[in-house]
Amino acid sequence: MSTPPDGVDPTDPGAVVGRVLGTADATPLQFWTAVGPDSYLQLDDVVVTRRELPDREPVTIAGVVTQVRARHEGAQFDSDVFAIADGTLPAQVQEAAEITTTRVDPEFYVPPSPGALVYRATGEARDSALHFDRMERRVPMGTGRDGVPVFLNADFLDGSRGAHVSISGISGVATKTSFATFLLYSVFRSGVLGGDAVNAKALIFNVKGEDLLFLDHPNTRLDAATTAAYAKLGLTAGAFPDVRVYAPPRAGDASGTPDVSSRLTGVDSFYWTLSEFCSDRMLPYVFADADDERQQYTMVVHSVTAHLHRYAQPADGGVSIDGVRVHSYPDLVDQVVEQLTDEETRSTWAGSAINTGTVNAFARRLINSKKDLARLIRGDLATRRPHRINTAESAQVTVVDLHNLPDRAQRFVVGVTLKTEFENKEKTGTAKPLLFVVLDELNKYAPREGSSPIKEVLLDIAERGRSLGVILIGAQQTASEVERRIVTNSAIRVVGRLDPAEASRPEYGFLPPAQRQRALLAKPGTMFVNQPDIPVPLCLEFPFPAWATRVSEAGQAPSETLRSITQAADPFAVVGSGAGALTDDDIPF
Repeated sequence: MSTPPDGVDPTDPGAVVGRVLGTADATPLQFWTAVGPDSYLQLDDVVVTRRELPDREPVTIAGVVTQVRARHEGAQFDSDVFAIADGTLPAQVQEAAEITTTRVDPEFYVPPSPGALVYRATGEARDSALHFDRMERRVPMGTGRDGVPVFLNADFLDGSRGAHVSISGISGVATKTSFATFLLYSVFRSGVLGGDAVNAKALIFNVKGEDLLFLDHPNTRLDAATTAAYAKLGLTAGAFPDVRVYAPPRAGDASGTPDVSSRLTGVDSFYWTLSEFCSDRMLPYVFADADDERQQYTMVVHSVTAHLHRYAQPADGGVSIDGVRVHSYPDLVDQVVEQLTDEETRSTWAGSAINTGTVNAFARRLINSKKDLARLIRGDLATRRPHRINTAESAQVTVVDLHNLPDRAQRFVVGVTLKTEFENKEKTGTAKPLLFVVLDELNKYAPREGSSPIKEVLLDIAERGRSLGVILIGAQQTASEVERRIVTNSAIRVVGRLDPAEASRPEYGFLPPAQRQRALLAKPGTMFVNQPDIPVPLCLEFPFPAWATRVSEAGQAPSETLRSITQAADPFAVVGSGAGALTDDDIPF
């Protein structure tokens, strides 16, 4: 018997699982193994064999099982199966497994010899086959089919050698958001970031229900088995320790109360003042549909944006434009439309070459935005009160709740927030501290066709974010409908349960045929992860969240969240806090 490869225990009677098949071609990158009568191989098992060479050191060839088949040897016709089962026709069952090579050491690419012993890779041999031994910083992602931890190379996540994660799968079944939050938890708590973990930040946009509003609450359904699953990965099961939640103000509420129902403490309202809207050039994000950029009225958008930036001056909580005071977003819209429809002022606001039809197209869309954005762009709330989303001044994890907002308002919040955060990172000029951005429904914000301000920001993050320490973790039902440059710039690609039509698209070409079929059947919690280090995607299961994913699971809130920074009214903000506010002469002291 030949000497087993390094890392394989020669005294283990179960180590040998078969021999390299001689009736199928064996190549350096793929071969078949006949499975021994007392052994078995399943998909995703890791195996290793050795090829002896003259005048050279032996070559160790390791790989992952990507297909398994069983057949009757000795049968010629389909009906023979009945005779064989009755014992009237001699035949035997033989299983064989297809092995896709993951590592050749040393890199001398020769095929394994037919008849060579094939071993189940465990311990050091498994780590070597999956390149885990070469990963200086390993992020635990879950456990493989063998129940042993599976790791992600942190160098391809934090920007050292690559960045960004793309997660695809059917909504409600693929557990895309659950995996994204677990990955964040693992990154923050596994120690791979070293001292940088303290200052690293995460920005999560919550677009469905209020499930992500309880990340800092322990899960009451956490049991001993789940705790043990975290321990196996080197993690302590628990909630995120430092979370801050932002929600939009309730519609029609003059006090700016957060629009949430299940979480009553530790929630802050976010909004932008009219002055910030004008000075920070936010108007283009009101027109954030991907097809808007194709229209001629986008020229009017940029002209009006420039005019507001130049001439709008803060005044009593609102703004003053050309001597006219405006105290609400609907009033601002009315003022802009009035100036555009006036023959004398139209050219000043929109430019001399713009025709009436183009102006009217802009005005119609601007008027339609009143209802959606009135509660987000305010002139009646205190400007000194904390109201803007700023991860640098927030908790380690910042959750922005969007689920109660209409589609236009969601686009506006995502676009303005990402633009502001990316510009802040550009001003610092350094990649540290890292900022992880989790965004679901990426195909809505960065669709394959068309252009929009949000898409441009996301493209900027995908192409330049790595150098600035901005890491995008994007989730979508259909990667085929997301801008190609964003998907191709994602070093890590993750797939959960897929729709059959979607699975056939070329965007999933990295999945072997068997894994494409399995993706149609994957249960919640099962993911296929492709990373540059390993030529075959790894199938894994990640543990049940240790933090609450809904209000019914939420345990006792941490003491830090028992008080809410949001106040119904700011007793000190009496000057310039909105229309009808007190002036200096009215203050009674």
